[in-house]
Amino acid sequence: MRAEVIWLALAAYLLAGIVVAAIARRNLARGVESFYLGGRALGGVVSALSYSATTFSAFMMLGLAGLTYTGGVGALGFELIYLAGLSLVAIFGPRFWLVGRRFGYITPSEMIGDRYESRPLAVVMALMSCLFLVPYSAVQLMGIGYLLSGTTGGDISFATGVAIGAGLAVLWTLVAGLRSVAWTDALQALIMVVGGLLAVGFVVYSLGGLGSFIGQLEADHGAKLAVPGPGLFRFETFVALTLPWFFFSISNPQVSQRLFTTESLAAMRTMIIGFLVFGFVFTLISIVWGLSALLLVPDLDNPDMATPSILASGALPPWLALVLIIGVLAAAVSTIDSIVLTLASMVSRDVFRHAVANSGEASQLLVGKIVIVVMVALAAMFASLQVDLISLLSVASSAGLLVTVPAIVGAFFWRRGTAAGALSSMVAGGLLVTWWQFGGVSPLGVPAAVMALCVAIVIFVGVSLATSAPKAKARAFIDDIRVDLDRRNIS
Repeated sequence: MRAEVIWLALAAYLLAGIVVAAIARRNLARGVESFYLGGRALGGVVSALSYSATTFSAFMMLGLAGLTYTGGVGALGFELIYLAGLSLVAIFGPRFWLVGRRFGYITPSEMIGDRYESRPLAVVMALMSCLFLVPYSAVQLMGIGYLLSGTTGGDISFATGVAIGAGLAVLWTLVAGLRSVAWTDALQALIMVVGGLLAVGFVVYSLGGLGSFIGQLEADHGAKLAVPGPGLFRFETFVALTLPWFFFSISNPQVSQRLFTTESLAAMRTMIIGFLVFGFVFTLISIVWGLSALLLVPDLDNPDMATPSILASGALPPWLALVLIIGVLAAAVSTIDSIVLTLASMVSRDVFRHAVANSGEASQLLVGKIVIVVMVALAAMFASLQVDLISLLSVASSAGLLVTVPAIVGAFFWRRGTAAGALSSMVAGGLLVTWWQFGGVSPLGVPAAVMALCVAIVIFVGVSLATSAPKAKARAFIDDIRVDLDRRNIS
């Protein structure tokens, strides 16, 4: 596809996003709560679309499609585990929302630090999030780089694609904080799903319809339609990939922070239902797209290039290819801006605010905006490494945050949990999972993510039982919240 045509499409996309962001900025109140949480006033529909766009990133049409290309329909089970994990939002969502309103929490790390009455714990959790989410942000930029360079035959370079994604993420995040991010996310979610549906529908039709499509797959790639498939999805691999995905909704702060933002619990329910519908549809789109790539562009060396290769092959009409290109780019940008906004809030609130005495909200906002730029720059530098298999790098980053789960669960369900237990489990678990995950180590033959979570649980429980627990905050997070939930008829 000609680079000039893509540049025009990008210009139209940029203009639409700027208009939406500018509208979101109108009547924006000052202060950290407004900038980072949208004033806790997001409606259900916007929240559902924004939550979807934040979660379903370049991972889907690039990473999940590539994973399907490599491992077959086992990738569907892998992604459905994530949707099953949304049951955790039904349990923890109302609790996050209630304590957030009661105590004025801005970030998940601020909440956990206060629950265990430990500022160092909040700082460590914030820094861990930065450590593991910068690579995840880089994954999105890599996706944009692969997409634009692959579809133009290199006329738009990988580095230029990364720069475009980075620039858009910074722009829309700085304009109006979460309101800008949420509103542009809503626009981007619609582009994602409409573009994906049209593209998949056209490809399946062009291959002779659904029956012919499945028949060709059975004839040429029958092993990819079987479970566990041609070898990628062994039991150990499947567990290692899916466990971090199941806990993603509470372990990843860019997602769990959204539980503070809805205007009501009714809006949160709308968000959850809308996300489930969107997620299921978009998952099917990505799986079918990956299977389509087996027929349209077989024998790729890099499965992450499946989508760019289809778009460059002429299998889609130019106008539809453009829609899908913008949809994939939108998915990536929406995830990046949500991540860097959350990281900025955590650094400014949980690190800077405690390190600098008498730091007001104005200085916290300034620091946060600087952090946004720095985090995007670091993600762009990491993206330049061009590590293969976007899906695996995404899960590896989530595995690093998996060790925060025991402290999060304990905050609401175990009154004996302590700051020492939470802190030691995060530090030890984080170090171990980094060593094991990126060193390719499987301790005792167990996947690194599984072993790290087990170690974190044992350390959290053992150290907590040996130290003193904060009784007042435990009562507020467990007993008082239980009473409030019962009063609202929420289980």
